[in-house]
Amino acid sequence: MRTVSLALLTGFTVGIVVPAWGADLDYGILRGSDYEPEVQIIDWNGVYFGGHGGYSSATAGFKNAYTPLVSNALRYSTAETTFNASSLLASRGGNMEGASYGAFAGFNYQFDETVIGIEADYTRFDRTASTRDSLSRFKVGSDGYLETVSLTGAATARIEDYGTIRARGGYAIGNFLPYVTGGLAIGRVHTEQSVAIQDYGYDTIAYKANQALTTGNPVAVKNFGYTANGFDPNNPESGTPATQVVRTAKTKTMGGFVLGGGLEFALTSNILLRGEYQYVMLNDFQQSAANRIAISTVRAGAAVKF
Repeated sequence: MRTVSLALLTGFTVGIVVPAWGADLDYGILRGSDYEPEVQIIDWNGVYFGGHGGYSSATAGFKNAYTPLVSNALRYSTAETTFNASSLLASRGGNMEGASYGAFAGFNYQFDETVIGIEADYTRFDRTASTRDSLSRFKVGSDGYLETVSLTGAATARIEDYGTIRARGGYAIGNFLPYVTGGLAIGRVHTEQSVAIQDYGYDTIAYKANQALTTGNPVAVKNFGYTANGFDPNNPESGTPATQVVRTAKTKTMGGFVLGGGLEFALTSNILLRGEYQYVMLNDFQQSAANRIAISTVRAGAAVKF
């Protein structure tokens, strides 16, 4: 009897004490220690280089594309003194667009979350913008000649390539670096201009006199600017005027500025990915053909940082 009572008393005591002791336990001990993943800290300092590719859209402004050609070809002529022929053709702008690609290299310096640096890049574009215009004028002068001036002009500008050198400034947010950039730009542009000129006329007084003639011999109808055997004195309107084509071409270097911005992502401490927008303005300060070119580019790139 005493043995049974002792067993019951022991079981009752254990049943009370053990749950109470378990209730006082720190559940952190039961679950184990809390796990906090290590946060990777990106060091943006260093030299980097990489490549880029994207899509560019450009506009070329053609100023005075035809004037020098026409004024030189028609100097001392009635076409210039009477019609001011060199100013007749309009120089309109032209557009070009397509893929662009290249390479870049730079250096970053970081203090706290601020990152500043300098970067240079090269872009191959090789696209052409063009413009055309044509115009004709005619007038009977005081000498009785009906003179006609007809002009057809064409101009092209091909952006071969360009480069920039820029300052960059950004703010590091973990693996991301949003930034703005700006600096100087320089590009190579090949321009071509041509004008087909027709300047011709005939003596309307002599022509009308011949048409009214009933007896006698007709007089010679003087003329100029027609091809050989291209003038019919009895039907001048069917004549074939001669065409003179003048042209010029050159490759020139244009300078300007660049502005832009982008977002860089550190895939690892040494592998950088980026998306970027750039606006480049190139100017020809001699105010010749294709005197201003604006280029907008959206591109992606990847770089290795050391």
